[in-house]
Amino acid sequence: MTNPFDIFTDEIVYAILDHLHGDPFSKRSFSSVCKSFYFIESRHRRALKPLRSDLLPRTFRRYSSISHLDLSLCSLVDDNNLAAVSVAWKSTLRSINLSRSRAFSSIGLLTLVNNCSGLVEIDLSNGTELTDSAAKAIAEARNLEILRLSRCKSITDIGIGCIAVGCKKLKTLCLRWCLRITDLGVGLIAMKCKEIQSLDLSYLPITEKCLSHILQLQHLEDLILEGCHGIDDNGLSTLNHTCKSIKMINMSNCQSLSYIGLSSLTNGANSLEQLILANGPSVTADLAKCLSQFSSLRSIKLDGCLVTCSGINSIANWSASLVELSFSKCSGLTDECLCFLAERHKELRKLDITCCRKITIASIEGITKSCTSLTSLRMESCSLVSKEAFVLIGQHCQMLEDLDVTDNEMDDEGLKAISRCSRLQSLKLGICLNMTDEGLIHVGRGCSKLKELDLYRCAGVTDRGIEAIGHGCPALEMINIAYNSKITDTSLISLSKCSSLKVLEIRGCPHISSVGLSSIAMECRQLSELDIKKCFNINDNAMHPLGKFSQNLQQINLSYCSVTDAGLLSVTRINRLRNMTILHLSGLTPNGLAAALLTCGGLTKVKLHSSFKPLLPQYIYKYMESRGCVFHWRNKAFQEEIDPKGWQLHLGRPS
Repeated sequence: MTNPFDIFTDEIVYAILDHLHGDPFSKRSFSSVCKSFYFIESRHRRALKPLRSDLLPRTFRRYSSISHLDLSLCSLVDDNNLAAVSVAWKSTLRSINLSRSRAFSSIGLLTLVNNCSGLVEIDLSNGTELTDSAAKAIAEARNLEILRLSRCKSITDIGIGCIAVGCKKLKTLCLRWCLRITDLGVGLIAMKCKEIQSLDLSYLPITEKCLSHILQLQHLEDLILEGCHGIDDNGLSTLNHTCKSIKMINMSNCQSLSYIGLSSLTNGANSLEQLILANGPSVTADLAKCLSQFSSLRSIKLDGCLVTCSGINSIANWSASLVELSFSKCSGLTDECLCFLAERHKELRKLDITCCRKITIASIEGITKSCTSLTSLRMESCSLVSKEAFVLIGQHCQMLEDLDVTDNEMDDEGLKAISRCSRLQSLKLGICLNMTDEGLIHVGRGCSKLKELDLYRCAGVTDRGIEAIGHGCPALEMINIAYNSKITDTSLISLSKCSSLKVLEIRGCPHISSVGLSSIAMECRQLSELDIKKCFNINDNAMHPLGKFSQNLQQINLSYCSVTDAGLLSVTRINRLRNMTILHLSGLTPNGLAAALLTCGGLTKVKLHSSFKPLLPQYIYKYMESRGCVFHWRNKAFQEEIDPKGWQLHLGRPS
């Protein structure tokens, strides 16, 4: 048999294609095998995310059944593009993302929605120049169910009123930062769109007047009122309606809210499962009491709130079985109340006590004794917690998948215990100055599922520890080893075994050279973010392999490296490159920079030193702007890298 695939039906081959995900080049490789595979992949493709708008015409010819079109990487989609899209996929298009596009108008939108009657989802986020005429065009999408208008600051009540009348099937609506929409517009949405399930009104100038209509929605489950400063206790006390279907309320950054208003808003919401009150009211016994009736409550986030012992003790006595608690940056949290809380809510899965600086090992003893099913524990900068506490975590909480102990007293014994957590996927150890390679070796042996590892400024780590990670954690996707002066190319060669690596941050590692980075480039083909700032020994010899093999690279910081014009030109040939920071490159000339900018067709943001601004020809700026690229100029002089505690960590050479 010349081709064993000949015995398979198209449906079987489609099933194989469904498993080719993660690496965007997998399907391209599949379609390149032979003509039959090429046509099968073309018919199978349903979702598309073009790199640039000028690539759209060729996709029209190849793909005939696209249902989800993501144009968030195409900043210059214009009316003609939308018209062509509406013709090419008139009968199949269901969802379109235009959240980063700026060149189209209401005319293009109207053509799109008129031709593509099956559209159920549109994302117009960040459309700061879209006006009510655009909203009027959207109103023609009669089958629309999901609409995102975040930061569409020029749309007013008139435009949103048109949408309310025309799009009665809406289920999800995001109006975050739409500053010209008031109670009138929101009220119209509530009265006309009876199927709404999720509503984001964050930072709108609204009051309780529109809430009386919103709370009458029979299917509303998620209500986000973050930063709505016009909503206060007095207004909420006038509410007469109850939304029994609501499951999640987010009232973060509502400074005028106390337990009185919250009690009115949640009255009768017996299905409430999640409550987010970050940077909001004080957590008192009265607040806890008004929430004690909700037996379905599973998650409460109180980040940045002032907590009292009486309030925490009242929460501990709730009948609800909490699975997620967040007290990040909460002043007032003590060992006594945290232990009592853990004892009463033993089913807790996620706990965030970041920057709770009053707690000690006593809290960790209570938590690890009672909450042995924890999957996520975040406790960055808990400065009074002693090193013995981390041994307890490893001994008793072996279900952990996410652990953040940044800036703590973690040592090798603690890591040895933590290595028992075989399900661990994310481990953050930044600024843990007591740990060494010995601890990392245990992690490499015990945590084979690790995907994310942060070793920022871990001075005791050398190549030996990183080698253990590279060998024992093949699923690693992100690693930060910035400002570790003992790291050399040996570490990167070890990490090159992690073929799924996507994010690599090695800034301030002076002993890393092009040899190590070249190894990463050749073996880690999914690399998308790279920070090599102040790696002075990295030069053009590493840029050529990056340009050839790292075709997924989207973001790079080359500042202070020894890269010249030729090296930069190699990198800018990567089609997916979007963001680039190139400050203090002594080998870079204006002509070389101009050539690199003209080469890279997908750049959306470039950060440069202001000394280059008068040296580049004006046509460069016009050309880059026409392709949707934004320049960010910095006038910061070369300076040494200083640790926040005042220690000089790294001396660079002048640019």
